Amino acid sequence: MAVQVRIPTPLRKFTDGRDTVEIDGDSVSAIIANLDVKYPGLKDRICDEDGSVRRFVNLYVNGDDIRFLDNLTSAVKEGDEISIVPAIAGGR
Repeated sequence: MAVQVRIPTPLRKFTDGRDTVEIDGDSVSAIIANLDVKYPGLKDRICDEDGSVRRFVNLYVNGDDIRFLDNLTSAVKEGDEISIVPAIAGGR
């Protein structure tokens, strides 16, 4: 079952420049693990050494922040879209 994963510009060096990739998995954590198999090094940019999503990375399933779902255990199904969004600091 393939899920579309939207890759932000800073991480596209891991996906040969692709902005969207299809990855199989039934949960966000499975998608991240499979992403790392296909695109080594990507998981380290998304998750910290404990396996938690890095503080300055946001993950969305169909537009919903996984922090308000079941975090990394959030279920995904065929046709879902996961967006990886690095937080951007700014302002005054």
